[in-house]
Amino acid sequence: MAYKGKYKLINRPKYKGNPINIIYRSSWERNFMVYCDTNPNVIQWSSEEIRIPYRSPIDRKVHTYYPDFWMKVKKHDDSIQQLVIEIKPKIQTKPPRLTKGKDKRYLIEVKRWGVNQAKWEAAEKYCKQKKWMFKLITENELKTK
Repeated sequence: MAYKGKYKLINRPKYKGNPINIIYRSSWERNFMVYCDTNPNVIQWSSEEIRIPYRSPIDRKVHTYYPDFWMKVKKHDDSIQQLVIEIKPKIQTKPPRLTKGKDKRYLIEVKRWGVNQAKWEAAEKYCKQKKWMFKLITENELKTK
């Protein structure tokens, strides 16, 4: 299976947004799309359709964050919950550690960590205002290695 590509909807009425250009950038994202598209408890979903402004700690400018997914789900108690989901490798959800002889890579990882933290803080705030939930999902939750 390709790690990048266009997703073809199975259940078009569930998708909120532009159905023509649904892009996955990893097999994890594609698997999550299939889950959203086929799970009867997922009422609606979208991929990279929400825009959240955030200030980058690198250049101090305002940028736009497009979280991986938005979904509206029916919970076990029949209540409805809306979530914004970001899928990341677990290693990118923790601060980087300096390892001997890897200074350049460490600097890149520190920048990525700082930008991701700014995005996720903005997403938390955005979701709190809307009474939604922001959730980071890693390979552990997706049960893939």
